[in-house]
Amino acid sequence: MGQGKSLTGMMFNTDRMPGDSLKDFAERIESIGIDTLWLPELFGREPFATAAHLLSSTTRLRVGTGIANVYARDATAAAAGARTLSEFSSGRFVLGLGVSNSGLAQARGHDWEPPVQKLGEYVKAVRSAELSIPGDSKLEIHVAAHGPKMLTALGDLVDGVSTFLQTPSHTAETRKRIGPNVALNVTQMCLLTDDPTEARRLARRALAFYIGLDYYHRAWRKLGFTEDDFADGGSDRLIDALVAWGDPETISLRLSEHRDVGATEMVIIPLNPAGGAEPHLQLLEALTK
Repeated sequence: MGQGKSLTGMMFNTDRMPGDSLKDFAERIESIGIDTLWLPELFGREPFATAAHLLSSTTRLRVGTGIANVYARDATAAAAGARTLSEFSSGRFVLGLGVSNSGLAQARGHDWEPPVQKLGEYVKAVRSAELSIPGDSKLEIHVAAHGPKMLTALGDLVDGVSTFLQTPSHTAETRKRIGPNVALNVTQMCLLTDDPTEARRLARRALAFYIGLDYYHRAWRKLGFTEDDFADGGSDRLIDALVAWGDPETISLRLSEHRDVGATEMVIIPLNPAGGAEPHLQLLEALTK
């Protein structure tokens, strides 16, 4: 998949919602105009099973794993799950894969392996898995990748690349590395509030886990940030670069900056200005008009 129609996606941890609300939620975001719902894999619901429920509740919405942890299941299991979901949903499932991080891999009882080699071998194994599934169900594979080594190693093996917590300059550089024929999904935290103090307070809370991770520090240093930007929950400069906040027009401008330099799909994380876990659907409605 190359640079066709510009899409709008949403990333949201549906583990926060009661099961009987998921169908209505999926139907609502589909009606708003969201193209793809990306499901994280943490320590809650199994994402393939959740995707099946959401796909069966909708007619147009694509559902992707964002991302399925390659340490959580072997490649054949991932291929079987993805091709089954693709078959049953007329190709609306996207297999998003990533290595996550060493802490989460070890928490699952696995030894951490060199990430470029691990993900490359896994994608190849998914592609080559021999499965007895009727028909020729399309298998669309996207990978989470930020660094040049990962992008170079995987660019020819996948349909799409997903980035997270990066700037438009990173999007431009990523597009140059992967070329024109690979989809580029850029995940952007967004917050509908005009109050700088409140916006940065909520943004720091949303970014707290990631601010402490060395591999994000390495990526951000390449974008011109320094150790001072990572202290005390993140500098205003870093926070404002990673979270688009303000009115709908201001947020839309940030999304356009990414699109203008090569993003195929902008994946919105709609932070709630009330501070709750519920997605801010008012923001999504404003951005998809």
